[in-house]
Amino acid sequence: MKTRVVVLGAGFAGLELTTILSDAFGEAIDIVLVDKGDSFVLGFSKLDVMFGRRPPAAVRHRYADIVKPGVRFVQSAVRSIDPAARRAVTDHGTFEGDVLVVALGADLDPAAAPGLTESGHEFYSVPGAFALRDVLPSFERGRAIVGVMGKVFKCPPAPSECALLLDDYLTARGRRKAVEITLVMPFGIPIPPSPETSKALLSAFAERGITFVKDTRVQALDPARRAALLTDGTALPYELFLGVPVHRVPQVVVDSGLAAGPDAWVPVNKQTLETAFPGVYAVGDVNGVGTPKAGVFAEGAARVVAAAIVAGIRGGSPPGAYTGEGSCYVEFGHGEVGRVDVDFLSGPKPTSAFHEPSPTLVAEKTDFGASRVKRWFGSPAS
Repeated sequence: MKTRVVVLGAGFAGLELTTILSDAFGEAIDIVLVDKGDSFVLGFSKLDVMFGRRPPAAVRHRYADIVKPGVRFVQSAVRSIDPAARRAVTDHGTFEGDVLVVALGADLDPAAAPGLTESGHEFYSVPGAFALRDVLPSFERGRAIVGVMGKVFKCPPAPSECALLLDDYLTARGRRKAVEITLVMPFGIPIPPSPETSKALLSAFAERGITFVKDTRVQALDPARRAALLTDGTALPYELFLGVPVHRVPQVVVDSGLAAGPDAWVPVNKQTLETAFPGVYAVGDVNGVGTPKAGVFAEGAARVVAAAIVAGIRGGSPPGAYTGEGSCYVEFGHGEVGRVDVDFLSGPKPTSAFHEPSPTLVAEKTDFGASRVKRWFGSPAS
């Protein structure tokens, strides 16, 4: 009988995992890939659409276009998970596997910060970022706040990137002198694991007149006063608010017992990504392994899990431990991109190396996205 692998979530982790297994076994394996969405969007493409650099249609990649041996895509919400039975109930049936991989990511909870949905905008979801494409052209003057609203959030460089790209956008429209840009983050520096990257970002902020408010978060918006209320007691008036919503563990994962609560990311073996349930893995943003919640780290973790599944089927040696290594591209505006290479788990503490912003890294970032789309969907990024 074929080994069945049920993969919940078709982000970086789910797509990489299923691709590796399909390449290894073809029709000799039975892979069920479940996601409630109909298409995949690379995380950094949201900012491209938001600031008018690319149209929405160019960055959407339909799951229906995945044609890989042994892989069946099911578009459906996951209603319940039974990790002991390695079973998931969806709107389109119940799927039980020899291996269950939970890669459902982190859910956004805009309602956790009062006032956000009434008088602000979030740019972390695909709908939120795409909607801002039509909002930003009407913003003429006043203060724009890019504000983080939770302690943990996906893609740590993204708020800084948003502030710098907003500077570019307003400059191109001739409105920059009429706008004050403020970035509010819960860290002392923009990218804590990389002091070099943080230093470069702080220098860019100073050069472009962007105010960096550190060690605090936006806990609420006051629609009547048009003010952002910070956890340090400060109130900042704004005309435009671009928020990073509170992130939560998906409720279906909490209900399954894999996570203790909405703020308790799934505990896993840091070397193997396996949960307390044999044959059940939690990969990507949903787990608490200790790496940033970003696609490149989810992809790296998926490779470790895929190698373990391959070894289990073929009887080979288990793979090496997950090292938490990854490279993140950082938009600096002015047509330049930097890169930070980080290793979170190999040594006693994280190490990092920063590569200065350059046009060369712009091309490298483009190639990074195009190569994933080609690998996962069988065609280059448009």
